[in-house]
Amino acid sequence: MIPEVKKILYATDLSPNSAYALGFALKSANLYHAEMIILHVFERPTIGYAPMLDVYIDERQRKSLYNERAEEVKTKIRKRLETIYAKELKESPEYSETKYSIEVCEGYPTETILTIADDFNCDLIIMGTHGKGILGNTFLGSTAKRVLRRTRKPIFIIPLPKEDSGFAFKGE
Repeated sequence: MIPEVKKILYATDLSPNSAYALGFALKSANLYHAEMIILHVFERPTIGYAPMLDVYIDERQRKSLYNERAEEVKTKIRKRLETIYAKELKESPEYSETKYSIEVCEGYPTETILTIADDFNCDLIIMGTHGKGILGNTFLGSTAKRVLRRTRKPIFIIPLPKEDSGFAFKGE
């Protein structure tokens, strides 16, 4: 039985070259006539850093800062989508019919991606990877690698180009 793809989770770190992976996500959503969930995760402060943060800002200020930053991220994602539609997909009006929603969360990226993929019943995960080299991946690993190891869902990991792919989000 060939699985049906109705929902795609595209996880992004908003790096300049993430346009490359976003293009794959949009084309996949169009190909499968699937809804796309666009996810950005604010990494939760480390255990040593969190108590220091509490000294300087209270919970109300923290929520206000989070909400403000989340709106900035959503605006940036919408702008990126508009840019891709205008530059790459203007000749293909069917792409403008792609249903999508934007989710911004705070958490640990790997766990949050896996949780959102399950909570939203996503059939496929798409994410880019920077490929920081042998040492970086040996000692630290990457979010893409950790998601790949732990998910039971199909996943496309798109290597982001080191050089300018001809379409990147620069100077935002």
